Amino acid sequence: MATGILFPEGFLWGAATSAYQIEGSPLADGAGPSIWHRFSRSPGKVANGDTGDVACDHYRRWADDVALMAALGLGAYRLSVAWGRVMPEGRGPVNPKGLAFYERLVDRLLSCGIVPMVTLYHWDLPAALDDRGGWLNRDSAGWFADYAVAVFRTLADRVRLWVTINEPWVVAVGGYLQGDYAPGHRSIAETPLVANNLLRAHASAVEGYRAWGRHQIGIAVNLEPQHALSDSPADTAAAQRRDAFVNRWFLDPLLLGRYPPELTAAFGDAWPRFPEEDLKRIHGKPDFLGVNYYSRALVREDLAAVPLRASSARLGQRAQTAMGWEVYPRGLREILLWIKGRYGNPPVYVTENGAAFDDPIPVRGEVQDPLRVDYLRRHLMAAASARREGVDLRGYFAWSLLDNFEWAHGYAKRFGLVHVDFPTQRRRPKASARYYADVIRSRGSTLAAEADQETDLA
Repeated sequence: MATGILFPEGFLWGAATSAYQIEGSPLADGAGPSIWHRFSRSPGKVANGDTGDVACDHYRRWADDVALMAALGLGAYRLSVAWGRVMPEGRGPVNPKGLAFYERLVDRLLSCGIVPMVTLYHWDLPAALDDRGGWLNRDSAGWFADYAVAVFRTLADRVRLWVTINEPWVVAVGGYLQGDYAPGHRSIAETPLVANNLLRAHASAVEGYRAWGRHQIGIAVNLEPQHALSDSPADTAAAQRRDAFVNRWFLDPLLLGRYPPELTAAFGDAWPRFPEEDLKRIHGKPDFLGVNYYSRALVREDLAAVPLRASSARLGQRAQTAMGWEVYPRGLREILLWIKGRYGNPPVYVTENGAAFDDPIPVRGEVQDPLRVDYLRRHLMAAASARREGVDLRGYFAWSLLDNFEWAHGYAKRFGLVHVDFPTQRRRPKASARYYADVIRSRGSTLAAEADQETDLA
């Protein structure tokens, strides 16, 4: 039976966003364009031709948004810095006005008792660097370190939690293998090069931080259990390959000092011979891991799927979000316990967890989103279960604070705890925001009462 307070004092309760998805004003005050500024203008790349030019207009409405966070009782806020605001060309001179925006934001958060967790890279590479090869260029690790140090110099005295790169797997696979995300390449040979350079960039930024900061720096990875669709040896082997591809590709080099052998076998001749020095520099425990969890994958052998010979399937009878992702709360507990067992129980934050649903039109200012409330409730219970089993879980960040620009989906998918009417920019906290605020105030005791009545998290 689950009773009492489920989360300790000091547990960080937050919400997360990213710069391009909410800020708008992408070229304001001397900022340089990013690859998403370009990609969103490429015909057919983003639903309805949407761009992040306005998004949630957070660049101008940031003070009101911080007040909204405070009203919800958030203890933390995960934001990202737009590289091109700080260095318009991606390298070289710093743009003081760009940095000043984040200084004001961080100072206001702190004055409201909200802990900032700052992500240095959430997919918005400066376009000028893409012209130099982007993440394919081995110099990208140095470019990133120089940018990171410029941010550290300004904010390291006030920010105690840093994330180097958000979901490097999506950057490499979505941007360079599948082509669904910026910069839109489709190349098997480019993908492992990009992945290795992202890991080198992370390591270089961590080295740079040690000279300026005395707190904690980590990385945020997207993880999902890879379950075989059937008991057949072929599907079981396919699930193992996808586990290496999705879950272990970035964590094994960081925490174990090696790439999964399934990857080198799957990519074959497309897998490069990396310098031995690369893994030596990459291998080094971050201060914490950020885990972005949304669902699981059901995997089957698929000989036509290159390079893995594996693909994910869907079970139509399972509850799904508007993204077509299965609602599978027990997968969060599973992936957190997997980290504990495989990597020695490092400190962990759930840096993203949430769901898009087709929210109803607000009625008298209210947005009732019972599906999202249920999603949050069951995933928070799964997180509490993992903590009881010894996982060093230190915080939870709901994705997302605001309905926003959802990458290739434009504004068609709403993840927010707060409804945004994009034509007017009016914010309305949804029922899920009020529910989350109650959980925060009670440190999970409201969840404990609900957990007594439900044991099946699936």
